[in-house]
Amino acid sequence: MASNTVVVDPVTRIEGHLRIEAETEQGKITRALSSGTMVRGLEIILKDRDPRDAWVFAQRICGVCTLVHAIASVRSVEDALKIDIPPNAQLIRNLMIGAQFIHDHVMHFYHLHALDWVDVVSALNADPAATSELAQSISGYAKSSPGYFRDVQKQVKDFVEAGQLGIFAKGYWGHPAYKLPPEANLMAVAHYLEALEWQREVVKLHAIFGGKNPHPNFVVGGAPVGISVHATEGGAGQTSVNTTGLQQVKNIIEQMKSFVDQVYLPDTLAIGGFYKDWFKPFHGEGVGNFMCYGDFPADGVWRTDNLLIPRGVILDRDLSQLHEIDLHAEDEIQEFVSHAWYEYEGGKDKGLHPYDGETTLAYDGPTPPFDHLDGDSNYSWLKSPRWRGKAMEVGPLARVLTLYAAGHEPTRELASMALSQLDLPIESLFSTGGRLAARTLESKIIADEMSTWFDNLMANINAGDTRTHNNELWEPETWPKEARGAGYMEAPRGALGHWIVIKDEKIANYQAVVPSTWNAGPRDAQGEVGPYEASLVGHELAVPDQPLEILRTIHSFDPCLACAVHVADKDGKNAVEIKVG
Repeated sequence: MASNTVVVDPVTRIEGHLRIEAETEQGKITRALSSGTMVRGLEIILKDRDPRDAWVFAQRICGVCTLVHAIASVRSVEDALKIDIPPNAQLIRNLMIGAQFIHDHVMHFYHLHALDWVDVVSALNADPAATSELAQSISGYAKSSPGYFRDVQKQVKDFVEAGQLGIFAKGYWGHPAYKLPPEANLMAVAHYLEALEWQREVVKLHAIFGGKNPHPNFVVGGAPVGISVHATEGGAGQTSVNTTGLQQVKNIIEQMKSFVDQVYLPDTLAIGGFYKDWFKPFHGEGVGNFMCYGDFPADGVWRTDNLLIPRGVILDRDLSQLHEIDLHAEDEIQEFVSHAWYEYEGGKDKGLHPYDGETTLAYDGPTPPFDHLDGDSNYSWLKSPRWRGKAMEVGPLARVLTLYAAGHEPTRELASMALSQLDLPIESLFSTGGRLAARTLESKIIADEMSTWFDNLMANINAGDTRTHNNELWEPETWPKEARGAGYMEAPRGALGHWIVIKDEKIANYQAVVPSTWNAGPRDAQGEVGPYEASLVGHELAVPDQPLEILRTIHSFDPCLACAVHVADKDGKNAVEIKVG
């Protein structure tokens, strides 16, 4: 029986560098390796610094999810030092995180993932009038006239004829796995360009509350901005939010909701209808276990029973039970380095809780560029996180399934609507297509909730409560000699945790376990695979030297490898020195 290895390196349209090696027999994948091939060192850089400054450095782990590491970082310090923050600060954080979710999901669908399903070149053969008819049949979006689509088609044609396709240039255009008719391709390309314009406005919410985007400002103990109900001038970049800025936030939320309702959701359902084979139960799904840390306190008061997205674990696709998670328990969340280019003092097969995490280089791999990776040895810069020894998928699919399992009615109604329109069973969510749909449904859920959070914020302000920061923040001399804290949140790509150990007012250890580490990590000490590697097994490659099928499933996770890797100099020295001031 013929056996071959298909290598995709680098996997493009992601943050960071990912290599996938897939062993195939007669065109079907029988084994896959996922390798993070570049490294970062921010956890090492954080050691011995003031914990109140940790978020500034941690936020630079990644610029795609431009605020999530800052949020997790400040929450870890607040957890360690037992600092409560005002409800207004929680609501502002909700709005900032929610805006990041919707912006990130829309960008992922149109700019990182849609090109796996949409044949850009085919759009040149579309009839603009028929495209208009298709668009108007699925949505009331204003930009749906034949003239609009004719102009977009001419724009794409000019790109092609001038040889300036840019990111479109490397697509597998004409691949037999593309199934959309030319008119659907033209509609999707038009919305691709529309989303580029849309994102310029929605990121302003971060600038209003955080001073800038990317990497808005944050602060331990609350929100980085005050509220001034009397000032009427100013907005983005001000030290306080006034009536003008608050009205702008409201307008941005409406823009987000409108695009999700009239463009993103209809496009997902329209495209999904042509790719029902990607919704086959368990096709591209992975390990069958799903985990959420939880996020978005509904009324601004943080309690684990008060979160829009609940905390819990789903095992073996059983939606009848949510298992509890303890982020502090040493026997629950652990990271393994059995097949990673690291070593632990207690041996490579030992699992360590993040409080005790180590980042020590033990590189004995091939010299780049790699020929082939050794799946029986070390082959990645990613560690292998596990919950009670089990691999977990995190991300939009995990969250939607958790909401569904928890009985969240809007989620159940949306899922029922989408599955009914596509004529699919609930089990179809356990798939590559299910992952794509879950991201869209989640965007709708969060966009709708953002209006509620904004209304709650305005109600507090109108009642005279304008506090956004805990003014009784403890000074270092009042801190305990040693403290530990876990800062968690749901980032767009999944469960994100930062663990901090503070000793003598300084950071003694800092570990970030991020969504793409959970999903993309290599095999563990028992040889068990993670979600990426499991999800590819069984895929059939129509054209092995154009592995579009691999890209479809891997991109459905929305990888972020810059977040997932670690590095330290083998002699214990900092790999990078950053000077501030």
